[in-house]
Amino acid sequence: MQVLTIPVTPFMQNCRVLVCPTSRITAIVDPGGEPEKIIARLTEEGLKPKMILLTHAHLDHVGASTILGEYYDIEIIGPHKDDLFWLEALPMQSQMFGFENHAAFLPSSWLNDGDTVEVGKLKLEVRHCPGHTPGHVVFYEPVSQQVLVGDVLFKGSVGRTDFPKGDAAKLKHSIESKLFSLPNEVVVHSGHGENTTIGYEKATNPFMSGRFG
Repeated sequence: MQVLTIPVTPFMQNCRVLVCPTSRITAIVDPGGEPEKIIARLTEEGLKPKMILLTHAHLDHVGASTILGEYYDIEIIGPHKDDLFWLEALPMQSQMFGFENHAAFLPSSWLNDGDTVEVGKLKLEVRHCPGHTPGHVVFYEPVSQQVLVGDVLFKGSVGRTDFPKGDAAKLKHSIESKLFSLPNEVVVHSGHGENTTIGYEKATNPFMSGRFG
């Protein structure tokens, strides 16, 4: 699986573009804003996306979804339905995050734990990982051993849980059961910052080892 990274907005959110190496079929994951920047990169690469996938419904991860969905005439898929309240609250989020006003929207379909999303010949395993938000999901591609984790896990850190319906205990359980159960070699693509690996975070992440807080 080829993964292109397009940092967007002042939050430097990592919009990811997944490309099936066999078919060149493409998906956009978490387009947080600056749709013109994302379109320009896709055009430069000669890619036309077939879908938009969302890990969770915070505005800095979904802000360009509706514009891109309309531009490419593609569906928005995910996250889990427990993030519905965050999508309904997009106008409020706009004020909270300092973005231009963003209207509420609904995805074409929700995702559940155990679902599979096909991007060409890629088969992405959906894992529900609540804690940062209640409806957060991650996408694991077992053949290339890569996982897109949104804001669940970062290099040396974990997602915030001080937003409405955040839950630190649930986040830790999600990481331990849904991410740390993956092979150590799996590359972790986080929603912000640089990539890491499951093994590195299992060995060193202070939030998970108990060395912090």
